[in-house]
This record gives sequence, structure tokens and C-alpha cells, in this order.
Amino acid sequence: PIPERSLVNIAGDLKDDLEALSGVLEIDIGGEREELMEVLIDPTVFETYNLSFDELVSQISRNNRLIAAGALDTGAGRIVLKVPGLIEDAQDVLDLPIKVDGSTVLTFKDVAIARRTFEDPEGFARIDGEPSLALEVKKRSGANIIETVDAVREVLVMIVIVAALGFRTSVLVGLSIPGSFLAGIAILWLAGYTMNIIVLFSLILVVGMLVDGAIVTTELADRRLLEGASPREAYRQAAKRMAWPIIASTVTTLAVFLPLLFWSGIVGEFMKFLPITVMITLAASLFMALVFIPVLGGMIGKAQPMPARQRAAIEAAETGDMSQIGGWTGTYLRVLRSAVKAPFATFVIATVLLVGAFYGYSQHGKGVEFFPSIEPEFAQVQIRARDNFSIFERDALVRRVENRLLGMEEVQTVYARTLSEGGARQVGADVIGTVQLELDEWDERRKATAIFDDIRARVADIPGITVQVQQEQNGPASGKPVNLKLLGPSLDTLADGIATARGLMEEIGGFTNVTDTRPLPGVEWQLQVNREEAARYGADVSLLGQAVRLLTAGIEVSNYRPEDAGGDGEVPIRVRFPAGDRTLERLQDLRIPTAQGLVPIRNFVSFKPAPKVGTIIRIDQRRVMAVEADVAEGLLVNDQIVALRQALEQASLPPGVDFRFGGEAEDQAEAMSFLAGAFGAAIFLMFLVLVTQFNSIYQAILVMSAIVFSTAGVFYGLLLTGRPFGVVMGGIGVIALAGIVVNNNIVLIDTYNDLRRSGQPPLEALLRTGAQRLRPVFLTSITTVLGLMPMVIGVNIAFV
Repeated sequence: PIPERSLVNIAGDLKDDLEALSGVLEIDIGGEREELMEVLIDPTVFETYNLSFDELVSQISRNNRLIAAGALDTGAGRIVLKVPGLIEDAQDVLDLPIKVDGSTVLTFKDVAIARRTFEDPEGFARIDGEPSLALEVKKRSGANIIETVDAVREVLVMIVIVAALGFRTSVLVGLSIPGSFLAGIAILWLAGYTMNIIVLFSLILVVGMLVDGAIVTTELADRRLLEGASPREAYRQAAKRMAWPIIASTVTTLAVFLPLLFWSGIVGEFMKFLPITVMITLAASLFMALVFIPVLGGMIGKAQPMPARQRAAIEAAETGDMSQIGGWTGTYLRVLRSAVKAPFATFVIATVLLVGAFYGYSQHGKGVEFFPSIEPEFAQVQIRARDNFSIFERDALVRRVENRLLGMEEVQTVYARTLSEGGARQVGADVIGTVQLELDEWDERRKATAIFDDIRARVADIPGITVQVQQEQNGPASGKPVNLKLLGPSLDTLADGIATARGLMEEIGGFTNVTDTRPLPGVEWQLQVNREEAARYGADVSLLGQAVRLLTAGIEVSNYRPEDAGGDGEVPIRVRFPAGDRTLERLQDLRIPTAQGLVPIRNFVSFKPAPKVGTIIRIDQRRVMAVEADVAEGLLVNDQIVALRQALEQASLPPGVDFRFGGEAEDQAEAMSFLAGAFGAAIFLMFLVLVTQFNSIYQAILVMSAIVFSTAGVFYGLLLTGRPFGVVMGGIGVIALAGIVVNNNIVLIDTYNDLRRSGQPPLEALLRTGAQRLRPVFLTSITTVLGLMPMVIGVNIAFV
């Protein structure tokens, strides 16, 4: 509740302070109006005093100067001379002479009013219904948007390790998580990267993998301790024995994520932090597993008490006496023995399950989505109208919508902004205003879709406008998910094509918030000058332009720096007619001073209405119009685009009109193509690592066959949960899965090869491998799953 000038000054000071921050690119002040000095002159003054436009304009500009008139060198010193003639306030303007007739001097105060004011409004901003100025901050690319991030809490992984390995060993394993995190974050910081949501997601994704190497090392060392070895010797032997399997496992996982570094485009820029973070932290975990943990374990390691049954199982696995193994391990070995003795049946069952997963999802799955849908924190209500409204008419309509939304229980803040036609270009030419809503926390309110339905119902009866509710976008910003571009030879044929496309969308159904880029209806007045007739009166287009500008924005003749404007506060001086005389009727009756005296502009100017010309967009030198839309709740963007594409192919578009899909469809196609290539490259790199590790093409293929069979679990999981396959997140999940699955198989094959070299027959070596490696394989798998579980179920545990 302060004067507008004070509010503007506060906002300007804040803008200067914030733009000085390294991470801020620029700040737009919503609702701000530029200050100016307005000199209002009645049109009749020109007739009364026979003034010309040039006399009026030049008097202010010629008398608002600081003239350096040189210097006098008196021999006793040098005297600098200046003629100060700068305007400092409105009174200085009023005292300026305009015309002299004999001894009579006509000044501005005799014929004009000078005042400090603001530009005509081009927009309005309100917060919770109160007139406001809003500082909209744009972040510099690569800057950190999170100043402080809470410590990552992944204690569930530690709970599982304590239960399986005991407290002392689990502490050693658990140290690999913060150690790898700290090393990874330090390297990211040194490389100039910042913490962001993708980095945090990557840390959560990798948290279960970080303990894999440490589990394998400490588990083997734990068994050596039970056999009577000293802590130093046990951990030395474990690190030496498992070094190559752990290195190979880590390198194969790194190879999986390596191709993702070459992801291009907007999505690639958004997701590039994932492979960088994963690769750095996994490399750090390798150092932790083979150097730091063994060294620390040799210092504090101690044989852990173990249940008699578990001890007996381990001893039996070591000696090869499988008959003594009971419990889960015994059950597993009996199943394993049966499977090995019936290899053909085992292979057929696995193949049937694999094919069944792909076929079942193709028939009963939920389809494909680009990015997963999550509950938003913000929503934007766009008020659209296809009419030629003034800024005040626009604001009246926006205020009606705003008043309906104020007081909603699940909305924290309501930020309304009325936009001029020029200010709406980024969100749509027909957008007259937006209302941004800050919602309550997702677990303390209804689902966003229910709130959006409530909003639509509240404003449905307001005539003359269309209200669209859009939630905060997930992933890289790309506009509405459905983006259909029509290319054609002329605006008329494109407009017909747009009408056809929108009709098809209505027939298909499921499209919401549909907009297009057809020019808005409107009229502009063209002042057509008869140059020959104008020349007879001594007038020209320039003189006419000055007269028209006095009726519109005014003529900027100079600027000045008032004392209260600060260091960079130049204020323009603008001459114009009073508001009551700034009408189309007054323009038609305007008389302008010429060499022949005052002449009505009707004598050489005709007024002709014409359709307003909109913005023309071209792609590949062809004119383009677009239709954009969201999709209804419960429907997939990909399915809607496929249906619309088929309908357009069968429809009769105007001659010469072609179509293409952009936006999410284009990004999705590019992402699918890249991820398919990345998956192939990852498979090839893993194959090279495995052949190098095992020196056997057969064993490399055997290990990698598990990747194919493991993908069956992905689609069975999607079928059970009723979720669609996400191109970006699902694709990355499958790629990560390939690395995780290979890791377990590397440990198994390596142990099998070691037992075969010791003289064990194949079946005996296979069963002993299963018995010995069951615990570490189970732990590495379950820790990976539990590391992701808090994110999957959306639950945080506050222990304090």
C-alpha cells in the first residue's frame, strides 16, 4: 500500500542487486511501467498561436543540453566554461519559450501541462488480488538453482546389510556410499557442474550399485575370517581375489552409461548429468571397494557371530558337501540342480516367459509415454480471447477469473498478470493474461487433476474467453505435448487446414486446451496519403506522422535526469495530446500546420480499415501454422498422436498443405532413436570387456544373454502396476538394468571358472558357485532395489 513510484524504485533496486548475482541472467519486472515526463498540449493551441510541430519539438530538445563552451587561459590559470541548460524538473519545461511575438513571449506553461507520470500500461500484475510488481528471475545456463541441498538419506540399504553381514562388516560396506558420493560430488564441483534434480536422481539410482563391490569384497573377507585368517590377511586375500571381477563389473556398468554422454538435443542437455554423475560415482566406488574398504577392514575387521545354520551352509559350500545345506540356500540348490539336469525344459520355460512379457504388454499394456507424469507444485491458468481488446478490457476479464480463484483452500499463492498483445507472444497471441497458482504440498491436497477440474468449473460461465489450465512441465520444456505443424502455400489454405485438423481432433476426442496460431481477428486503420495533393499544401508523410504520434504514444523530444532517479535514471520527455483528444474521431478532424496554414488532414488523407496482419512463420521457406493441445487425464500422448496422424493421412487437406508433428512427438522419436543406438553401443562395449575378462566368446555371450531375459521383468512389472513404458526414464532404466544384471553374472562365472581350474567337475563347480555366491548376489540385487524404493513409493523417513 505505497505509491507506484515508490514501488517501482524498490523493484528497481532489487533488480540491480539480484542481477549482480553470478547465477542470474536477467530479471523481468511484471507490471512495471517506465517513468516519463509528459507534456500535454491541446490541439487547438496550434490553431490559436499558429504553431508548427517543428517549433514545438525543437524547443525542448535544443534547450536541454549541457554545452562545453571551451576554456580561457588567463596566464594565471585555466578557466573552463560551460553553459548548463539541462532540464531538471517539470518547472524547467514549463518555463521554456515556444514563440516570441514582439515583446510577448509564449512559454509552455501558457499552453501545456507538464507532469511526471508513467507509460501507458501494457500489462498488470497482482499477487493474491493486490496490485504488485513481480520480479521474474531467469537463471543463467549452468547456474545452481539449489543453494543448499539436504543430505541424501538412503538408510534402507544399510538396514539390509546389517541384517545379512553383521554390524561391523556393514559399517565398512556402508562407508562406500558416502565416500563415493563425496568423491563424485567433489569431482562434479571441480568440473563446474551444479547440483540439480538429475544429479540427485542419478545419486539415488546409483546408491544401490555403489555397495556392490564392497559387498563382494567384505563378504569374501568375512568368510576368510571365519576360517581363522587375520583381518589384514582376510581383506588382502578378498581384495586380490575379487579385484578383476569387481573391475570388470564396474567397467561394464560404465560402458552401459558411456554412450549416453553423446545424447544431443534439448533432452540430451537435460539428461547429460545422469551418465556423468553415475560414471564418476561408480569409479569412486571401485576405489572404495578395492583400496579404502580393505585397508580399513584390515584395521578394524573381526569375525562376526553367525547363526549355526548359516555357518554350516557356508562350510558345506566350501567343502562341496551339498547334502548338509539347508534353509533358503538348500532350497535354491535343489531348484538349481533340477534346472541343470533339464536344460532344454529350462530354456523353453524362460523363452516362453520372455515372449509372453513382450506379447502381453503389446496387447494389454498402457503404451508409451515420453516423461512420467508427477504431481506438480505449480499450475498456470491461461485466459485466451480472440478479439481486439484494449489492455483495460483484458485486465477486467483477467480480474474476473482471478476473483473466482482467490480463496481456494489448496492454493497458497495466486499471481495474476495481464498481458498486452506484444507481451503474449511467448505463450500465444490470443493469451490476454495468466494466473499462476502455487499449490499446497502434494501429500496435503487432492490430486492436481481434481483441482484443475474445480478451476474450470469455477470460471466456465465467464463469456468471451477460453480458460486453459496447464500444470508444471516435467522434463525439458517443450510446450504442449501435441504439436501439429501445417505447411502450405498461403495463409488462407493453411487456415482451412487448421480448421480441418481441429475438426478431426474433436472427432477423435481426448484433446484438451487446443490452440492454434491463426491470426487473431482485428482491424487496423491505414492512413493512405495522396502525395500529390499533400504537396500542394506543403505537407508530407513525415509531418503527418508527427501529427498521428501526438495522438498515440506521443513524440519523444529529449530526456532528463531528475535528482531522485539515481545513477542510471534517465526519464524521457514526451509531447502528446491530452487523453480526451486521443481518439479516432479527433484524428479524422485534425488540422495540421503547413506552409499554407492550418489544413485538415482529410484534404489529402483517406482512412481505410483493413484486416490486422499477424506474424508470418516459415519453415524451409514455406508458411506454417500450428495446432497445439494437451491430452485428457488417463490418455497417452503417443496414442493420441498416432490416432491423429492416421486421421490426417486419410483426410483431404487443402491442396499443397502438408503436416508434420513437432514438440513432444519429435523429441520422443529422437530420444527413442538415440536410446536404441546407445543400447546397441553399450552391448558392444560390454561384450568387449567380457571377452577380455573371460577370454571366451561363449562365456561373454552367456553372461549377456541374461540381459535379454531380464527385460521380461520390466514388462511384467509394467503390466502389474498398470503403468506405461517411459521412453526416457524407462529406456535409461533398461540400460542401467543391463549393467546390473551383467555384474552378478560376472561374479558367478568368475567363481565357476576358479573352481573348474581347481579340478572340480562342471556340475559340482556349478552348484558350489551357486552356494558360495548366493549371499553376495542376493545382497547386491536387493540393495539396488531398496535404494530406489523410497523414490518409487514416494516416502521419506524422518528418524529424528
